[in-house]
Amino acid sequence: MPDMEVRQIGAWIFRQHAPGGEGPHPLVLMLHGWTGDENAMWIFANRLPTKALLVAPRGLYSAPLGGYGWHDHKFGLWPAITELQPAAQALHELLVIENFPTADLLRIHLVGFSQGAALIVAFSLLYPNRVASLAVLSGFLPENIQALVLTQPLLGMPVFVTHGTRDELVPVDKARQMVATLKEAGADVVYCEDDVGHKLSLSCFSSLEHFAAYAMSQR
Repeated sequence: MPDMEVRQIGAWIFRQHAPGGEGPHPLVLMLHGWTGDENAMWIFANRLPTKALLVAPRGLYSAPLGGYGWHDHKFGLWPAITELQPAAQALHELLVIENFPTADLLRIHLVGFSQGAALIVAFSLLYPNRVASLAVLSGFLPENIQALVLTQPLLGMPVFVTHGTRDELVPVDKARQMVATLKEAGADVVYCEDDVGHKLSLSCFSSLEHFAAYAMSQR
């Protein structure tokens, strides 16, 4: 795990790892799943390029079972994009040069797990010009996005999707539908599916590493 520092900006609490040098460094925003926090995503850090500024914020909403999330949770319902929009907008406002002076903020890289994956999809549909790539891990699509998808906002964007066939929290059919929908939105999708639960397999971890290196080489 790389060396990290804890920062607070307004309502945001996050951990970050900054590479050496003045930059500008590519920024990777890592968003945890439901009941996670700013520590949950660092399992993926060693699979990401060392030249990147890694930022992992804590969700803005307390989860009813402990930890944090990205919207006001309602049991048994998948969130609509309107429910994720406040968090997406708050992230958009956080990612400014005053807060990250060594970062390349023109187009950022997004990595999200589970509910965090739904949020990075929402962010990319709402602010496509700010996104360089997406890594959607064990996630699902927000509801009510079809009007945005039809405009092909993700045209040519590299996107990595991974899911387990034995995922007990997010059925694998949701990932397969996500792949089709993201392609409809214009994305260049790489899909890794394996016989695991709500996590990444070793082979999909390796695929994530290769994808992240490729995505950052395109800048």
